[in-house]
Amino acid sequence: MATLVPGAKKALEQFKMEAANEVGVTLNQGYNGDLTARQAGSIGGQMVKKMVESYENSIKNK
Repeated sequence: MATLVPGAKKALEQFKMEAANEVGVTLNQGYNGDLTARQAGSIGGQMVKKMVESYENSIKNK
């Protein structure tokens, strides 16, 4: 995973693991090429949902 902010890779990996856990998908450290498209999409969708929620909360509190 390429990151735009140096040093953010570890935090993004943890974020991905949390999102996977929330949607009931088990991820391994390292290679996860055996996931179905549905599983991978569920993880990505959960990550986006949480990012949007975080942004909405940040602008609400300004």
